[in-house]
Amino acid sequence: MNLDRRRLLRLLGATGLGTAGLAACSSPTEGPPLQSGQADLTLWTHDPGYATFFTEAASDPGLVGGSDWTFSVEVTSMAPPDVIARLVSQAVAQRPLPSLAGLEIGQFPRMMGSDIAPNLLSDLTPLTEPFGDRLLKTQPYTVDGKVYALESDNSVSVMYYRADLFEELGIPEDVETWEELLEIGAEVAADTGQAIGMVSDGDNTAIVQGFTQMLLQRGGGLYDADGNLTVLSEESIEVIELMAEGVRTGAFLSLADPYGSATAAALKGGSLIATVMPNWYKVYGLEANVPDQAGLWRARNIPRFTGGGSVSSTMGGTAFGVVKDQILTDAALDFLQRCYLTPEGQLARYWAGAYLPTLADLYETPEFQDITDPYLGDQRIFEVYGVAADELPVYYQGAGLVVLRDSLGGPILRALKGEIGAEEALTEGISAYERQVPEQ
Repeated sequence: MNLDRRRLLRLLGATGLGTAGLAACSSPTEGPPLQSGQADLTLWTHDPGYATFFTEAASDPGLVGGSDWTFSVEVTSMAPPDVIARLVSQAVAQRPLPSLAGLEIGQFPRMMGSDIAPNLLSDLTPLTEPFGDRLLKTQPYTVDGKVYALESDNSVSVMYYRADLFEELGIPEDVETWEELLEIGAEVAADTGQAIGMVSDGDNTAIVQGFTQMLLQRGGGLYDADGNLTVLSEESIEVIELMAEGVRTGAFLSLADPYGSATAAALKGGSLIATVMPNWYKVYGLEANVPDQAGLWRARNIPRFTGGGSVSSTMGGTAFGVVKDQILTDAALDFLQRCYLTPEGQLARYWAGAYLPTLADLYETPEFQDITDPYLGDQRIFEVYGVAADELPVYYQGAGLVVLRDSLGGPILRALKGEIGAEEALTEGISAYERQVPEQ
């Protein structure tokens, strides 16, 4: 593998990734590329759902039938930060690397600097280019115009709401704007103590993720396509002010963790009757915490901001990349393409773990349009997801995102509490960020 070892070693020292290695993988990593035959792929991931999907896909004739290779997949599980840390440390030590790696979206920026992604991962642009902008959410995994990982799930954000309580409280299900819904939410909170949304007051990552979800919907962003910081904007100020107003009036509950015990209690007790979250929250947030409320919840597209933007947003995600210059690299590319860039693979992923398709055209096909969701009262959910996917905002990341989250989290939280203004919070956070991250 052609690695700039000095640059990688400097990255290890600068980020504290460490040098702990893994036991040698069973698949060979040196020698001429295997062009056909048995391909015993190895995969690193943090999520058992992906482990199950890929191991089962390896023997699914609907996915791998007709390939020049016969596949098997051996999975190693580890925490999201460890995947990248160990990729780098193994590469520096010239120890075996996996065939495929699952890269959590918030961790991927650690690969965007010092040529880490180009050194370690195969350029997937030849696979993605034929789809153009109909392949969604490639931007977060793009470095210098090249795509290095394929998203598993668009993580399309929608508004989940208790249809029974909305009817009881007289809240229209088709409120068009955030501003209108916030007024209604303030009245409901004053009368009943119930909230139509939540914001995080927990750790910096959760705070900035919630802010970013609304910022993307409004049409703003943290970075542009070239990795330049764009977070100080009118859109950002508007979003923070709206979130702070929601907290002040009680329309939004301030909760430390969208997945924690306090949120679970709010859902169970009926004090949180709506929330904007990605599609995966239905499984990990709603079904996990309030399974007895099946049939009471519905999903709709997010109300627009009066000032502009879309009815959609995104938060979270995991993409898979192929480690370059190995015997099984070509086999891994073929396998990933079959699982992630074919209609059959995308449908299989949905049924395996409710992962939404990243090929935009599939949202309008009968295979997806005819799906009904029992938890959401047998709602034809892709009628909602399809609109959201069509307006899905682009999301650009930068190499300094980890620092940006830590720099912005505290000031944004103070703004949400009404202690400082939105513009002051952004200016304070950016100043801290710029002291730590060299100018791009």
